[in-house]
Amino acid sequence: MTKRGLQIVLARPRGFCAGVERAVQIVERALARFGAPVYVRHEIVHNRHVVEALRVKGAVFVDEVDEIPTGAVTVFSAHGVARAVEAAGAARGLAVIDATCPLVSKVHKECERYAAKGYEIVLIGHAGHPEVEGTIGRVAAPIHLIATVADVAGLAPTDPAKVAYVTQTTLSVDDTRAVIEALRARFPGIVGPDTRDICYATQNRQTAVRALAQAVDLILVIGAANSSNSNRLRELGEAAGVPSYLVDSAAAVNLAWLDGVTRIGITAGASAPERLVEELIAWLQARFEASVETLPGVTETIQFNLPPALSLDQPPGSA
Repeated sequence: MTKRGLQIVLARPRGFCAGVERAVQIVERALARFGAPVYVRHEIVHNRHVVEALRVKGAVFVDEVDEIPTGAVTVFSAHGVARAVEAAGAARGLAVIDATCPLVSKVHKECERYAAKGYEIVLIGHAGHPEVEGTIGRVAAPIHLIATVADVAGLAPTDPAKVAYVTQTTLSVDDTRAVIEALRARFPGIVGPDTRDICYATQNRQTAVRALAQAVDLILVIGAANSSNSNRLRELGEAAGVPSYLVDSAAAVNLAWLDGVTRIGITAGASAPERLVEELIAWLQARFEASVETLPGVTETIQFNLPPALSLDQPPGSA
Protein backbone atom coordinates (compact mmCIF):
# COMPACT_ATOMS: atom_id res chain seq x y z
CA MET A 1 0.00 0.00 0.00
CA THR A 2 1.43 3.39 -1.03
CA LYS A 3 2.06 5.73 1.86
CA ARG A 4 0.61 9.21 1.72
CA GLY A 5 3.12 12.05 1.48
CA LEU A 6 3.80 14.26 4.51
CA GLN A 7 6.21 17.13 5.08
CA ILE A 8 7.62 17.31 8.61
CA VAL A 9 8.74 20.81 9.60
CA LEU A 10 10.86 21.25 12.73
CA ALA A 11 11.05 24.43 14.80
CA ARG A 12 14.40 25.95 15.73
CA PRO A 13 15.16 26.17 18.59
CA ARG A 14 13.24 23.48 20.44
CA GLY A 15 13.74 21.15 23.38
CA PHE A 16 16.30 21.36 26.17
CA CYS A 17 17.44 24.80 27.27
CA ALA A 18 20.76 25.39 29.02
CA GLY A 19 19.17 25.33 32.48
CA VAL A 20 17.53 21.96 31.91
CA GLU A 21 20.69 20.55 30.31
CA ARG A 22 22.66 21.66 33.38
CA ALA A 23 20.15 20.16 35.84
CA VAL A 24 20.16 16.76 34.12
CA GLN A 25 23.97 16.79 33.95
CA ILE A 26 24.11 17.59 37.67
CA VAL A 27 22.14 14.47 38.57
CA GLU A 28 24.12 12.29 36.15
CA ARG A 29 27.45 13.68 37.38
CA ALA A 30 26.42 13.26 41.02
CA LEU A 31 25.50 9.61 40.39
CA ALA A 32 28.81 8.99 38.62
CA ARG A 33 30.82 10.78 41.30
CA PHE A 34 29.13 9.73 44.53
CA GLY A 35 27.27 6.59 43.48
CA ALA A 36 23.61 5.66 43.84
CA PRO A 37 21.36 6.57 45.40
CA VAL A 38 21.28 10.30 44.80
CA TYR A 39 18.10 11.89 46.11
CA VAL A 40 16.27 14.57 44.13
CA ARG A 41 13.62 16.80 45.67
CA HIS A 42 10.72 16.97 43.18
CA GLU A 43 11.08 16.25 39.48
CA ILE A 44 14.45 17.59 38.36
CA VAL A 45 12.58 19.03 35.34
CA HIS A 46 8.99 18.64 34.17
CA ASN A 47 9.34 15.59 31.96
CA ARG A 48 8.59 12.01 33.01
CA HIS A 49 10.92 10.54 30.36
CA VAL A 50 13.86 12.45 31.81
CA VAL A 51 12.86 11.52 35.36
CA GLU A 52 12.46 7.83 34.53
CA ALA A 53 15.83 7.69 32.75
CA LEU A 54 17.52 9.17 35.82
CA ARG A 55 15.60 6.85 38.14
CA VAL A 56 16.96 3.85 36.24
CA LYS A 57 20.48 5.19 36.84
CA GLY A 58 19.89 5.41 40.59
CA ALA A 59 18.21 8.74 41.28
CA VAL A 60 15.48 8.65 43.93
CA PHE A 61 12.81 11.33 43.61
CA VAL A 62 11.02 12.54 46.74
CA ASP A 63 8.46 15.21 47.55
CA GLU A 64 10.15 16.63 50.65
CA VAL A 65 13.54 16.54 52.33
CA ASP A 66 12.22 14.67 55.39
CA GLU A 67 11.95 11.61 53.14
CA ILE A 68 15.72 11.65 52.57
CA PRO A 69 18.13 9.75 54.86
CA THR A 70 20.33 11.95 57.04
CA GLY A 71 23.53 12.99 55.29
CA ALA A 72 22.56 11.71 51.84
CA VAL A 73 23.65 13.37 48.60
CA THR A 74 20.68 15.47 47.52
CA VAL A 75 19.88 17.58 44.45
CA PHE A 76 17.41 20.45 44.47
CA SER A 77 15.52 20.76 41.18
CA ALA A 78 16.00 23.33 38.42
CA HIS A 79 12.92 25.25 39.60
CA GLY A 80 14.58 26.50 42.80
CA VAL A 81 13.53 26.12 46.43
CA ALA A 82 12.41 28.28 49.34
CA ARG A 83 14.83 29.12 52.14
CA ALA A 84 12.78 26.89 54.46
CA VAL A 85 13.62 23.91 52.24
CA GLU A 86 17.32 24.79 52.38
CA ALA A 87 17.09 25.03 56.16
CA ALA A 88 15.33 21.66 56.39
CA GLY A 89 18.07 20.11 54.28
CA ALA A 90 20.78 21.62 56.47
CA ALA A 91 19.03 20.33 59.60
CA ARG A 92 19.20 16.80 58.21
CA GLY A 93 22.85 17.19 57.30
CA LEU A 94 22.16 16.61 53.62
CA ALA A 95 24.99 17.00 51.13
CA VAL A 96 23.05 19.36 48.86
CA ILE A 97 23.87 20.12 45.24
CA ASP A 98 21.69 22.95 43.96
CA ALA A 99 20.49 22.50 40.36
CA THR A 100 18.46 25.72 40.34
CA CYS A 101 18.62 27.29 36.88
CA PRO A 102 20.95 30.31 37.00
CA LEU A 103 18.19 32.44 35.46
CA VAL A 104 15.86 31.44 38.30
CA SER A 105 18.62 32.24 40.79
CA LYS A 106 18.87 35.65 39.17
CA VAL A 107 15.19 36.27 39.91
CA HIS A 108 15.79 35.21 43.52
CA LYS A 109 18.62 37.72 43.84
CA GLU A 110 16.44 40.45 42.36
CA CYS A 111 13.75 39.70 44.96
CA GLU A 112 16.31 39.86 47.75
CA ARG A 113 17.70 43.15 46.43
CA TYR A 114 14.25 44.76 46.18
CA ALA A 115 13.24 43.48 49.61
CA ALA A 116 16.42 44.88 51.16
CA LYS A 117 15.45 48.31 49.81
CA GLY A 118 12.00 48.11 51.37
CA TYR A 119 9.97 47.32 48.25
CA GLU A 120 6.89 45.12 48.20
CA ILE A 121 7.28 42.64 45.35
CA VAL A 122 4.81 41.67 42.65
CA LEU A 123 5.57 38.29 41.08
CA ILE A 124 4.04 37.64 37.66
CA GLY A 125 3.56 33.90 37.45
CA HIS A 126 1.35 30.85 37.85
CA ALA A 127 0.10 29.81 41.28
CA GLY A 128 1.32 26.38 42.32
CA HIS A 129 4.26 26.25 39.92
CA PRO A 130 7.39 25.00 41.75
CA GLU A 131 9.43 27.98 40.55
CA VAL A 132 6.83 30.41 41.89
CA GLU A 133 6.66 28.62 45.25
CA GLY A 134 10.44 28.68 45.51
CA THR A 135 10.67 32.38 44.63
CA ILE A 136 7.98 33.37 47.14
CA GLY A 137 9.91 31.49 49.80
CA ARG A 138 13.18 33.34 49.21
CA VAL A 139 12.37 36.59 51.05
CA ALA A 140 10.50 37.64 54.19
CA ALA A 141 9.01 40.70 52.46
CA PRO A 142 5.44 40.51 51.12
CA ILE A 143 5.18 39.04 47.61
CA HIS A 144 1.97 39.51 45.64
CA LEU A 145 1.38 36.83 42.99
CA ILE A 146 -0.53 37.88 39.87
CA ALA A 147 -1.06 36.29 36.46
CA THR A 148 -3.30 38.61 34.43
CA VAL A 149 -4.02 42.26 33.75
CA ALA A 150 -7.22 41.90 35.76
CA ASP A 151 -5.18 40.88 38.82
CA VAL A 152 -3.40 44.24 38.83
CA ALA A 153 -6.54 46.06 39.97
CA GLY A 154 -6.73 43.91 43.10
CA LEU A 155 -3.24 44.76 44.35
CA ALA A 156 -3.13 46.67 47.64
CA PRO A 157 0.50 47.33 48.59
CA THR A 158 1.21 49.11 51.85
CA ASP A 159 3.09 51.87 50.01
CA PRO A 160 2.16 52.21 46.31
CA ALA A 161 5.35 54.21 45.79
CA LYS A 162 7.54 51.28 46.87
CA VAL A 163 6.59 48.46 44.53
CA ALA A 164 8.84 46.21 42.41
CA TYR A 165 8.04 43.35 40.04
CA VAL A 166 9.73 40.16 38.88
CA THR A 167 8.51 37.39 36.58
CA GLN A 168 8.48 33.61 36.43
CA THR A 169 11.22 32.62 33.98
CA THR A 170 9.00 30.33 31.89
CA LEU A 171 7.00 33.37 30.80
CA SER A 172 8.23 35.35 27.81
CA VAL A 173 8.42 39.06 27.11
CA ASP A 174 5.23 38.67 25.08
CA ASP A 175 3.49 36.80 27.92
CA THR A 176 4.19 39.52 30.45
CA ARG A 177 4.07 42.69 28.36
CA ALA A 178 0.41 43.60 28.99
CA VAL A 179 0.64 42.84 32.72
CA ILE A 180 3.77 44.95 33.11
CA GLU A 181 2.12 47.81 31.21
CA ALA A 182 -0.87 47.61 33.57
CA LEU A 183 1.45 47.63 36.59
CA ARG A 184 3.28 50.71 35.30
CA ALA A 185 -0.02 52.47 34.63
CA ARG A 186 -1.22 51.86 38.18
CA PHE A 187 2.14 52.29 39.93
CA PRO A 188 4.16 54.84 37.90
CA GLY A 189 7.16 54.46 40.19
CA ILE A 190 7.32 50.67 39.97
CA VAL A 191 10.76 49.16 39.34
CA GLY A 192 11.63 45.86 37.69
CA PRO A 193 14.27 43.97 35.76
CA ASP A 194 15.30 44.80 32.23
CA THR A 195 13.35 42.78 29.65
CA ARG A 196 16.67 41.22 28.64
CA ASP A 197 16.53 39.36 31.97
CA ILE A 198 13.52 37.35 30.76
CA CYS A 199 14.47 33.75 29.99
CA TYR A 200 16.03 33.70 26.52
CA ALA A 201 14.93 30.09 25.93
CA THR A 202 11.25 30.78 26.56
CA GLN A 203 11.23 33.72 24.17
CA ASN A 204 13.21 31.88 21.49
CA ARG A 205 10.90 28.85 21.51
CA GLN A 206 7.79 31.00 21.34
CA THR A 207 9.19 33.01 18.44
CA ALA A 208 10.02 29.73 16.68
CA VAL A 209 6.52 28.29 17.13
CA ARG A 210 4.98 31.46 15.69
CA ALA A 211 7.15 31.02 12.60
CA LEU A 212 6.22 27.33 12.49
CA ALA A 213 2.52 28.19 12.53
CA GLN A 214 2.95 30.15 9.30
CA ALA A 215 4.37 27.10 7.51
CA VAL A 216 2.23 24.10 8.56
CA ASP A 217 -1.30 22.71 8.80
CA LEU A 218 -0.93 21.24 12.30
CA ILE A 219 1.52 21.52 15.21
CA LEU A 220 2.60 18.87 17.68
CA VAL A 221 4.32 20.15 20.82
CA ILE A 222 6.28 17.52 22.71
CA GLY A 223 6.17 18.20 26.42
CA ALA A 224 4.64 17.28 29.76
CA ALA A 225 1.15 18.32 30.77
CA ASN A 226 2.61 20.09 33.84
CA SER A 227 5.20 21.98 31.80
CA SER A 228 4.29 25.68 31.73
CA ASN A 229 6.42 26.54 28.70
CA SER A 230 5.19 23.52 26.70
CA ASN A 231 1.55 24.41 27.30
CA ARG A 232 2.23 27.97 26.20
CA LEU A 233 3.74 26.73 22.92
CA ARG A 234 0.57 24.80 22.16
CA GLU A 235 -1.55 27.84 23.05
CA LEU A 236 0.47 30.03 20.67
CA GLY A 237 -0.04 27.58 17.81
CA GLU A 238 -3.78 27.59 18.44
CA ALA A 239 -3.82 31.39 18.69
CA ALA A 240 -2.22 31.52 15.23
CA GLY A 241 -5.13 29.51 13.85
CA VAL A 242 -3.30 26.18 13.53
CA PRO A 243 -4.66 23.05 15.26
CA SER A 244 -2.06 22.30 17.95
CA TYR A 245 -1.67 19.40 20.36
CA LEU A 246 0.54 18.81 23.38
CA VAL A 247 1.83 15.23 23.41
CA ASP A 248 4.02 13.45 25.91
CA SER A 249 5.51 11.23 23.19
CA ALA A 250 4.73 9.71 19.79
CA ALA A 251 2.43 7.19 21.50
CA ALA A 252 0.04 10.03 22.39
CA VAL A 253 -0.54 11.10 18.77
CA ASN A 254 -3.98 10.43 17.32
CA LEU A 255 -3.69 9.60 13.62
CA ALA A 256 -7.10 11.16 13.02
CA TRP A 257 -5.52 14.55 13.76
CA LEU A 258 -3.48 14.16 10.56
CA ASP A 259 -6.43 13.68 8.21
CA GLY A 260 -5.97 16.17 5.39
CA VAL A 261 -2.65 17.41 6.79
CA THR A 262 0.22 17.73 4.32
CA ARG A 263 2.65 19.78 6.45
CA ILE A 264 3.05 18.98 10.13
CA GLY A 265 5.09 21.11 12.50
CA ILE A 266 7.00 19.72 15.48
CA THR A 267 8.50 21.58 18.41
CA ALA A 268 9.35 20.62 21.98
CA GLY A 269 9.22 22.33 25.35
CA ALA A 270 12.40 23.31 27.18
CA SER A 271 12.35 20.17 29.34
CA ALA A 272 11.71 17.67 26.51
CA PRO A 273 14.75 15.69 25.26
CA GLU A 274 15.55 15.62 21.55
CA ARG A 275 15.20 11.84 21.45
CA LEU A 276 11.43 12.30 21.81
CA VAL A 277 11.47 14.44 18.67
CA GLU A 278 13.50 11.78 16.86
CA GLU A 279 11.07 9.05 17.99
CA LEU A 280 8.10 11.11 16.77
CA ILE A 281 9.74 11.61 13.36
CA ALA A 282 10.40 7.86 13.12
CA TRP A 283 6.76 7.15 14.10
CA LEU A 284 5.52 9.44 11.34
CA GLN A 285 7.92 8.08 8.75
CA ALA A 286 6.68 4.55 9.49
CA ARG A 287 3.18 5.65 8.49
CA PHE A 288 3.80 8.27 5.80
CA GLU A 289 6.20 9.01 2.98
CA ALA A 290 7.62 11.78 5.13
CA SER A 291 10.48 14.19 4.47
CA VAL A 292 11.96 16.50 7.11
CA GLU A 293 13.03 20.12 7.03
CA THR A 294 14.05 22.54 9.78
CA LEU A 295 13.01 26.17 9.73
CA PRO A 296 15.65 28.86 10.11
CA GLY A 297 15.92 30.14 13.66
CA VAL A 298 18.16 31.06 16.56
CA THR A 299 21.04 28.72 17.34
CA GLU A 300 21.49 28.72 21.11
CA THR A 301 25.05 28.48 22.39
CA ILE A 302 24.56 29.40 26.06
CA GLN A 303 25.98 26.95 28.60
CA PHE A 304 25.88 27.16 32.38
CA ASN A 305 28.69 25.93 34.64
CA LEU A 306 28.15 22.97 36.95
CA PRO A 307 28.31 23.53 40.75
CA PRO A 308 31.78 23.39 42.34
CA ALA A 309 30.85 20.18 44.20
CA LEU A 310 30.89 18.39 40.85
CA SER A 311 34.16 19.81 39.55
CA LEU A 312 36.77 17.25 38.58
CA ASP A 313 39.23 18.40 41.27
CA GLN A 314 36.72 18.18 44.11
CA PRO A 315 37.37 15.10 46.27
CA PRO A 316 34.57 12.49 46.18
CA GLY A 317 32.17 12.65 49.10
CA SER A 318 32.50 16.44 49.55
CA ALA A 319 29.21 17.41 47.96
